[in-house]
Amino acid sequence: MSTAELLKGAAELFPDEVVTQAHVRHFDLPFGAGRFALITLDNGLDHTKPTTFGPQSLANLDAAIDQVEREAAAGEIVGVGITGKPFIFAVGADLKGVELLKKHEDALAIGKGGHEVFKRLAALAVPTFAYYNGAAMGGGVEVGLHCKYRTVSNAIPAFSLPEVFLGLVPGWGGCTLLPNLIGADKAVSVIIENSLNQNKQLKGQQVYDLGIADAIFEGADFLEQSLLWTASVLKGEIVVDRPVIDRGEAWDQAVAKGRFIADSKVHGAAPAAYRALDIIAAAKNGDLQQGYDAEDVALADLIMGGELRAGIYAFNLVQKRGKRPAGAPDKNLARPVTKVGVVGAGLMASQLALLFLRRLEVPVVLTDIDQERIDKGVKYVHDEIDKLLLKGRINQDKANRLKALVTGVLDKAEGFADADFVIEAVFEEIGVKQQVFAEVEAVAPAHAIFATNTSSLSVSEMASKLKNPERVVGFHFFNPVAVLPLLEIVRGEQTDDASLATAFSVAKKLKKTAVLVKDAPAFVVNRILTRFMGEIQNVIDEGTPVEVAEKAVEPLGLPMSPLVLLELVGPAIGLHVSETLNKAFPDRFTVSPNLKSVVEAGKRGFYVYDSGKPELDPEVAALLKQGDTVLTEDQVRARVLDAVAQEIGIMLDEGVVAEAQDIDLCLITGAGWPFHLGGITPYLDREGVSERVNGKKFLEPGVASVPA
Repeated sequence: MSTAELLKGAAELFPDEVVTQAHVRHFDLPFGAGRFALITLDNGLDHTKPTTFGPQSLANLDAAIDQVEREAAAGEIVGVGITGKPFIFAVGADLKGVELLKKHEDALAIGKGGHEVFKRLAALAVPTFAYYNGAAMGGGVEVGLHCKYRTVSNAIPAFSLPEVFLGLVPGWGGCTLLPNLIGADKAVSVIIENSLNQNKQLKGQQVYDLGIADAIFEGADFLEQSLLWTASVLKGEIVVDRPVIDRGEAWDQAVAKGRFIADSKVHGAAPAAYRALDIIAAAKNGDLQQGYDAEDVALADLIMGGELRAGIYAFNLVQKRGKRPAGAPDKNLARPVTKVGVVGAGLMASQLALLFLRRLEVPVVLTDIDQERIDKGVKYVHDEIDKLLLKGRINQDKANRLKALVTGVLDKAEGFADADFVIEAVFEEIGVKQQVFAEVEAVAPAHAIFATNTSSLSVSEMASKLKNPERVVGFHFFNPVAVLPLLEIVRGEQTDDASLATAFSVAKKLKKTAVLVKDAPAFVVNRILTRFMGEIQNVIDEGTPVEVAEKAVEPLGLPMSPLVLLELVGPAIGLHVSETLNKAFPDRFTVSPNLKSVVEAGKRGFYVYDSGKPELDPEVAALLKQGDTVLTEDQVRARVLDAVAQEIGIMLDEGVVAEAQDIDLCLITGAGWPFHLGGITPYLDREGVSERVNGKKFLEPGVASVPA
């Protein structure tokens, strides 16, 4: 079947493609270097709708190559360049089309189609140049790898091969060409390490330093400079030297490093990284066609597997649902926020003050019970601003301005008389929080919103003794505040729409992913994690060795093991949340006597790190009182997953969130739950746990799975 027929068939499966055109224009290069053809990839939309490659888009590029191929053969042009519209080069395959594929042969056609088109660039009778003028990802990077020369703009914000992050492999030449261009070690960093490191992006300078681009120019006149450079290359005045690639032991060591990174991140639970590494390993012999064929097969297999569908589902949750929260009131009801009050000046409160200051750039005032704590909180914010200044993230003028906006006072009346939004981050005790809000209500203006950063207490109960309980809203951040995007916004029984709309508006300005949750014990993330951790602790208490219980959940590919997570949260906080949930749901949530002993002994966790890796603290081991029921890893995993599936089912029945999608969004953005699993519900569906426990799947067929 010809490339044109392949792409025509694929285009019929995907009628809603946002089509990219490939415009060809001609001009004379400077210095009399000759007539040149430039292909510009452009979908006709502005930079907020990046250019992608669906089947029709590939067909358009194929047609443009037909034209320049004829011109090159006839001696009418001396070279061909490819670039993108302003700010965007191209961001790869159109994933909306990938989601629709139901058959292995259709998936295979996508891989082959891209390869057949891109390979033609490499085969042209004249030199080819890629000008990475803006964001380039996936297939956008790969089309450039097929060219003989590449330039990059130093203004590029994002350049990556993110496929492994989503559950794919770079399947249009990335796994084969990149290691042959820059060596296996650097290629493994780009393809495996960056992808599994929360899809880390490269900037223009890094692209050049890695040797992916041969020249780097300023963003302002990038194309002009690239064309001057092109003319010099074509005239032989500039010769591009590339390092000789080490195809010996260094190549094997790079692949081994990649496997180590994949093991530490996904623990064998996700196939994409390993498939990519197999192709990189085989690319050592320099046989490009063999590599392309392997990419086609890996791509098709992964497209028809659950991991990619879960990855795309997770990507869509974060990019789309996360930006349009389900159940949020009309944004026009939101009130302006021109000053923020923070009750408390401890670490959490200081982190919140810094975030509000940086994102809203309005006055922020901290209060606490004594001046010493207040001064410490303000100093923390000042020190963090100084760090931003040192790193060059802000200039001196902005640093001075931000520092001037943050103050601390003992007297709430003085601090909050003109505040529009007051958030508390004080001790997690209902009486303390009720008293704080009563004091704030006495001095704050009538329109001010009161937000609580509680992790598990009832927002309605907190507001119940106020004259105006309708202005209290839950605003639960996750630690570290600067890193984790989730913000659980809790509607109390009396919370009105204007207060809720203001909370969502503030969340957006803070650049947080806001999810509306019902006022139920521990809300979403802490409730699920506490049930998850509780079951791990139960099996340890009953007699299963600690290392077996920990290892049992490795296939979930979580960012850290349960007991390391407990250490991060703090055993005392973990115990407090489990006690809160035990009070609410005594039949499902237990309080571990061993955890109690660990907290009473003042231990910060279960492990010591004397050898550099976690080992059970002998003092903790001496505290543990265990039964004699020893489970296998499989039995532990089944028990933990059954408990989580049951809890999520109950939460959805109770209407804690609108849909299962919100549970997944919360776990991905608030607990670092793996993207490649799609959060948790697609995994429970795929493993058969949902049906075993609840009698049905959480998601409809085709949502995070291959369509029936």
